[in-house]
Amino acid sequence: MKTEKYEFYHQSNLIQLGNLIDDLHGVHVHLLMLQRRYYRIYGKYASFARICNHITKLKQRTKPHWNQRFPSQVIQQVAKRIHLGYEKFFDNIRDRKAGKTKRKVGRPKIKPNHKYNSLTFTQAGFKIEGNRLTINCIKKSFTFWKHRDWTGNPIKTVTIKRDNVGDYYLYLSCENCEPSEKLPLTGNVAGADFGCKTFLTLSDGTKIGSPEFYKQGLNAIRSANKALSGKQRGSNAWYRAKRHLARVHKKIANKRRDWFFKLALRLVRKYDKIAIETLNLEGMKRLWGRKISDIAFGEFALILQWTCAKYGKTFAQAGRWTATTKPCSVCGHHNGDLTLSERQWTCPDCGFHHDRDINAAINILQAGVPA
Repeated sequence: MKTEKYEFYHQSNLIQLGNLIDDLHGVHVHLLMLQRRYYRIYGKYASFARICNHITKLKQRTKPHWNQRFPSQVIQQVAKRIHLGYEKFFDNIRDRKAGKTKRKVGRPKIKPNHKYNSLTFTQAGFKIEGNRLTINCIKKSFTFWKHRDWTGNPIKTVTIKRDNVGDYYLYLSCENCEPSEKLPLTGNVAGADFGCKTFLTLSDGTKIGSPEFYKQGLNAIRSANKALSGKQRGSNAWYRAKRHLARVHKKIANKRRDWFFKLALRLVRKYDKIAIETLNLEGMKRLWGRKISDIAFGEFALILQWTCAKYGKTFAQAGRWTATTKPCSVCGHHNGDLTLSERQWTCPDCGFHHDRDINAAINILQAGVPA
């Protein structure tokens, strides 16, 4: 399955989409309150099938307007999101008891209205002709920017999302997609070591620095924050300033993502196998703060993995607890006295002189296991 993303053109009737999402938030609140009440009475949570049966009765009795306002499958998708949230919650409890993870996943919570920003159609309730999406329940059509054709058939889900700026996006998930053209093999392999000073250091000695887009946009962020703080909360001017701040952050995120995709494609064209390390990024944020978030290595790792899969190259990862910095990549000697400030060192066993980051990249390549 493959998902394509398209942006809606700015048009006067987009407010109809916003109203539809806002109305669906009421369904979200009602179903979560229902689950809590069911737990208080019976000591367990209702299954997805039971909730769907209850929704059918609600539409016949106390919620007839749901029938007129939403397709039935849109409401079922809201119930399915809640069901999957509870499944993850209980799976996490089981995994923590078994010692498989220490990460804690909370139970689903009621989202505030301004954070509920999407709805999903599955098989019915919509019609797509060219670059026009028609939603049957509100009898409105919307134009989106069809910058490329989707290759799969049939369309399994249609999701409409609204971001913090107020722009709307269309996500089409399709099955039986045509495979992407594979890139020719080059015979080159590389391990990549992540660092704060140098974004990536490759095992062949190539070093790639990060543009640090957040740092570049700090003045614009400070200016927008200052303008927001000077407005009366809840006023029209406050909402305009809030949206302007969101637009500044969105521009920075788009710049970073664009650079990630271009860098990933450049690496995939040059190397047949790319190995990276698995890092505890949350712990690194506690140590180095905003810089780790600005570099966003976790997002780049996902984009690189997707790009490798798309073009038929091998993506590998070294385990989180695999030692990569202190062992010598030539003889394997473990230099336990190596400190963070030492960027160059010589192995006492074999006498080989190492650049700290290049040595780590070679060890990552040797330890990398295909993901």
